[in-house]
Amino acid sequence: MIDATTTAAPSQELAGAELVRAYAGGAVSPVDVARGVLEDIEANNPAINAFSNLDPEQVLADAAASEARWRRGEPLGPIDGVPCTVKENLYRVGIAARAGTASSDPVMPVRNSPVVDRILEAGGVIVGSTTMPDWGMLSSGVSSLHGVTRSPWNPDWTVGGSSGGAGAAAAAGFGSIHIGTDIGGSVRLPATWLGLATLKPSDGRVPIDNPYLGRAAGPLARSVEDVALAMSVLSRPDVRDYTSLPPEKLPWDELDVDVRGKRIALHLEPGAGMPVDPEVRAAVSRAADLFSDAGAEVVELKPFMNERYLENMDAFWRVRFWRSYVDLTPEAKTRVLPFIATWVHGGADVSGRKALEYFDSIADLRRATVDATQPFDAVLSPVASVAAFPADWPMPWGHDDAGMAHISFTLPYNMSGQPASSVNCGFTSDGRPIGLQISGRRFADLETLQYTSWYEKARPANATPTFPSGS
Repeated sequence: MIDATTTAAPSQELAGAELVRAYAGGAVSPVDVARGVLEDIEANNPAINAFSNLDPEQVLADAAASEARWRRGEPLGPIDGVPCTVKENLYRVGIAARAGTASSDPVMPVRNSPVVDRILEAGGVIVGSTTMPDWGMLSSGVSSLHGVTRSPWNPDWTVGGSSGGAGAAAAAGFGSIHIGTDIGGSVRLPATWLGLATLKPSDGRVPIDNPYLGRAAGPLARSVEDVALAMSVLSRPDVRDYTSLPPEKLPWDELDVDVRGKRIALHLEPGAGMPVDPEVRAAVSRAADLFSDAGAEVVELKPFMNERYLENMDAFWRVRFWRSYVDLTPEAKTRVLPFIATWVHGGADVSGRKALEYFDSIADLRRATVDATQPFDAVLSPVASVAAFPADWPMPWGHDDAGMAHISFTLPYNMSGQPASSVNCGFTSDGRPIGLQISGRRFADLETLQYTSWYEKARPANATPTFPSGS
């Protein structure tokens, strides 16, 4: 475990928004911040394993260019000089991407993903690409290519997944803003198990050039303010994403909200999958009490998930990745993570009729989610039923195959396209973070972040993370 008593580098002391203010006033140099981040990575990343790619010379060159712009008074955008990371599957020109698996040849991108372009256009300094598990289909940091990515809080704990490297980098202070992707909980699960803030945005809010049913890209950070700062850069239309939303100037820096009179749902029973740990339930209930005490009307939300939805989603994904697996050479198949190789066989030779049944079930889940949540301004729930599990487990229950039993709270909002955040709301008795999920109506991304910011400011000290710091 990293010694939390050591002195932090400038990048760890200052959030992204604070860094920009410091750059503008000449109090801090982007080059000094970049050097501090790189020193932290050199000292602490060997125990964490957050990166799939690092190029310190390029990082320093980009930071020097930012410093020159600030000296001229000509910053490119609201994150000029802010250190950022991007998940491995968010393509960067000339940097090999392998989707976390040792089984297939690397993709050498010839163009950046929209996310990467938005960061660079705004002057962000990309520190590196972060790790992910095989094909992004595990909720842990276990990868046949990268090995195990571990929690900065405690190397014995999981980072979650599939944006595990992004979460690890955020918790370790390897930059201010970290972008992951989420198709069933993949930015919110690392956030809950690492004490972070995040937003899984509405479909199309953050363009990606490989849109897929339920997939979104979203920022992870130590604060809601930095999540909002990232969204101010990322949430711009891009023709490469056919789901991209039309232009909309949202005031992402306006995070204040009055919760009095708001109708807030409290969703504690998943309806399917893993039962909720009592410590998780208690932490989320205490968070709901704060909303109630502040004048919100808090109403219990009955479960709207069921085992059929979970099982059909799991089966649909198995079919999808069986197609990837079956095209591999026999030798390449031996390099797939054994857990994933076993899992994809559940999708072998599924009939077209069954595959359509799985697909139709997704539409049913979407309808059920919208019907259940539409009456409310926001819905409070756990992100996950359990806190962090051992780092070398591929899933929260270990190495057995339990399908997708852990995503009953997160999956619905991917399929419905609604925004959903995570913010830390407490700790287990042994110190593991617990995340509160706050979901909103579709396209109410800013409103959802406002409720998340409200809770972040209102939460007690014993629910507020003090992140471990490195060298």
